[in-house]
Amino acid sequence: MASIPVSVEENLGQARESDSGQFIRVIVADTQAIFRAGLRKIFAVEDDIRVVGQAETLPQTLSAVKKFTADILIFESALASNPPEAVTDLLRQNPTVRLVVITAEPNEELTLELFRRGAHAVISREVEPELLVECLHKVSEGQPWLDSRGIAWVLQAYRTQGTRPASSRPKVQLTPKESLIVSCVTQGMKNKEIALRVGTTEQVVKNYLRKVYDKLGVADRLELALYCLNNRVVDRTLANPADPTPPAPVNGNGAALAIPEDEAVPKPS
Repeated sequence: MASIPVSVEENLGQARESDSGQFIRVIVADTQAIFRAGLRKIFAVEDDIRVVGQAETLPQTLSAVKKFTADILIFESALASNPPEAVTDLLRQNPTVRLVVITAEPNEELTLELFRRGAHAVISREVEPELLVECLHKVSEGQPWLDSRGIAWVLQAYRTQGTRPASSRPKVQLTPKESLIVSCVTQGMKNKEIALRVGTTEQVVKNYLRKVYDKLGVADRLELALYCLNNRVVDRTLANPADPTPPAPVNGNGAALAIPEDEAVPKPS
């Protein structure tokens, strides 16, 4: 019989009071009880990761993201007949939670669509425990995570988009200053750094970003960077030509596509 989502860390409050560190609070949503139990064992030996809830169906998962205060939701794609739509629904229920989607096998189309919908990471069910823990740490810092194959898919999507006729691309008109700010965002720059580059204040940068979010129909910096990557909205040459920083930095082992996230700048309702 399916159980309802329940808190699995009874002493979380006590642990927090006795430790000055900050926990990464995780909800595990997966159809297999043995997999959920395995993840709990992996995280139990980590000082800064706590499982605060679990679910085994999509309705339970939707309930869990509303009930529990969590930083990350580990979500098995098989829980939904349409995983991208499920990601949209889950983020609608809790816009602040970051989604790590577990897939049964590598799938290029699904990976790209999950990222477009707002997932922060897409990983295989066969992922090594050490890489999963590293993934959670990166995602908790606001950085999206892709393995080397996923990075190749994103780059190929970008190149494919670049070979399409201009008429097939979205007709989005950005002002020169908006284009410069967006280009800075795709380089991983924070609002303070962008303000220095543009010669304005952080608040003005935030105001510009709100307008850009509205124009492009995106919700945050991650969606903005991925949108620009896939649609070539901004030519990277708009940024300072003397700055060699690439628009999408990859970590040393090529395991993660890291686009640092700055202060939350919500899209206007």
